[in-house]
Amino acid sequence: METMAMILGVVSGLHFVAPDLKPDVTIATAVAMQITYAIVCRIFAAQRSRPPGPWLIAGFFGGIVVFVALLIAGESQTAEGD
Repeated sequence: METMAMILGVVSGLHFVAPDLKPDVTIATAVAMQITYAIVCRIFAAQRSRPPGPWLIAGFFGGIVVFVALLIAGESQTAEGD
């Protein structure tokens, strides 16, 4: 359980902010953070004319890294007349 807490804590960034949390609290909070990243990525992708489904999944597994990539990527360049 401690290994899973460490992995989720690092992926979510929680370990760097609060390294002394108990493993069960770390896991619950990290999963909640990943769900939040996924939802925010989906919303931003839809607003930027990108397919929201893949960004939802990527946001859940990639967290803040995927969110920053989405912000940097900007709007999708679609051809006019589609």
